[in-house]
Amino acid sequence: MEEHGDKSAGVLCVGRVYCDIIFTGIDNFPKLGEEKFATGVSLHAGGGAYITAAYLASLGRPVSLLATLPSGPFAGFIRDELVESGINIDHCVVSECHDGPQLTVALSMQNDRAFITKRSSFALPCKTINWQDYSAVSHLHIGELAMLAEYPSLVEDAHKAGVTVSLDCSWDDEVFARKELDSLLSDVDIFLPNEAEFEQLTNIGFCVENTRLCVVKMGALGARAIQGGETLTRMAKVTDVVDTTGAGDAFNSGFINGWLNGMSLGGCLVLGNECGARAVSVVGGFIVTAKS
Repeated sequence: MEEHGDKSAGVLCVGRVYCDIIFTGIDNFPKLGEEKFATGVSLHAGGGAYITAAYLASLGRPVSLLATLPSGPFAGFIRDELVESGINIDHCVVSECHDGPQLTVALSMQNDRAFITKRSSFALPCKTINWQDYSAVSHLHIGELAMLAEYPSLVEDAHKAGVTVSLDCSWDDEVFARKELDSLLSDVDIFLPNEAEFEQLTNIGFCVENTRLCVVKMGALGARAIQGGETLTRMAKVTDVVDTTGAGDAFNSGFINGWLNGMSLGGCLVLGNECGARAVSVVGGFIVTAKS
């Protein structure tokens, strides 16, 4: 991995940005016809691309975000939060979509969570990335598999520009049903599903051997890397869990940062676990005041 040992290399994160409305203090999910009462609620900028970008910035990595930002009453505070996190958002635009803002409602319990999300715009404000705008970037992180399905040339275009690529999965039944998944994933340098996503993909015929490097996030059990037919696992340290929202995206930042620094796979897994643990210790995907 020595060829990726550039500690100053910039990262570009792409994907949808949401307003996350997070309910906490729930002991179980409500059944249809029932009402549950949370003990806490908070609003945050969200979406995998943003959360990974924010943690990368907190690790000292130069990082830019390219996204269509939510419109409506949440647009101002979300933009402020992005700027305060240290991310370059010069090429982001606010959605002109009139069917409501992009929102995610998260029901967060001690060791798990569930989401209801509304998409209302294109993920990117442009059809293709103009790599001349990102001359200092050597790595592209795609925040969700659904986005790669929308923009299938992203990986090829990045590689032509000399840029490596990582991809988070994010559960999406519609995308999982596509027949071309293996071809979409085969050229990605780092694929980062969680364990439930990995199992679902495997059940529908996904062949991990066709990926360059697959990193499976297992929450409290840590993570495992699968490469060249070999598997390496690193356990996570015991952590007091406040909210698991964004933990996988935070893990991505640690792993990617280590990988770009030329660390061993084991070291990348450890750094990813550390960032994931940091995320679950606070409410929300990323808290600006927690930046080190």
